[in-house]
Amino acid sequence: MSVDRDFLATLVIDYFVAFGVIIGGTILGGIGAYLIGKPPLSIMYDLASSLKIWALVAAIGGTFDAISSLERGIFEGTHADIFKTIMMIFIALCGAHTGTLLVQWITQEGIK
Repeated sequence: MSVDRDFLATLVIDYFVAFGVIIGGTILGGIGAYLIGKPPLSIMYDLASSLKIWALVAAIGGTFDAISSLERGIFEGTHADIFKTIMMIFIALCGAHTGTLLVQWITQEGIK
């Protein structure tokens, strides 16, 4: 099965969008926490985990398109759509997880 360049470009963009949502959201959340007198690193650590699902949704462009693509793949027999949608979700999850790990590493909040 050959993968075209446009699909690979989409995967790269999905990865970095999810990564950017985590990094940007935690940094801005940390700034907000600082402004209201809360511990910024602790808030950033908590935000990194809670933003994962939103990073996934932002990266794949909304859940309705992904679900309709899966439906089309199942009921119309186009297995390429199923594969592409699953790969997009997986790559977006990888980007969100990488961002979360980076924030956890920087904040050192989870280390006991």
